[in-house]
Amino acid sequence: MAAVIGGVCARCGRGEATVTTQIAHLYATLCLATIFFQIALSAGAPLAALAPGGQGAGALPPGARLLAVLYIPLLLFLALAVLSAAGFPGLDWPRWTGWAALVAQALLSALHFLSRAPVERRFWGPLGGVMTAMILVVLSA
Repeated sequence: MAAVIGGVCARCGRGEATVTTQIAHLYATLCLATIFFQIALSAGAPLAALAPGGQGAGALPPGARLLAVLYIPLLLFLALAVLSAAGFPGLDWPRWTGWAALVAQALLSALHFLSRAPVERRFWGPLGGVMTAMILVVLSA
């Protein structure tokens, strides 16, 4: 749960990042990539076939674009909550935010697996499952 400050782990004093901080960083990077994808969807990029729930080709309809925009703050919260739980400096959020992120990510993953869209069940569901496991690793450290 420690972060590396100035090349030294804040908790154990070692010179390398702990596995927990690496997993938290990877999780945040995946959230950031998904945020960029949601921005592209909301801007009208023709990626609807790859979008969660997307069943057609081309750009998302206006209502779905709004959902893509609303998904961005949730992803940002999830990333910051996990980074805080890993002990990154400057993020002294309460511990319950990490657990809230775990619950939210698990629910999102379950919804992806329950979707009728094949791309959502084959890509977004497994990705959500891996991201849920990553949060669990960070919180159990």
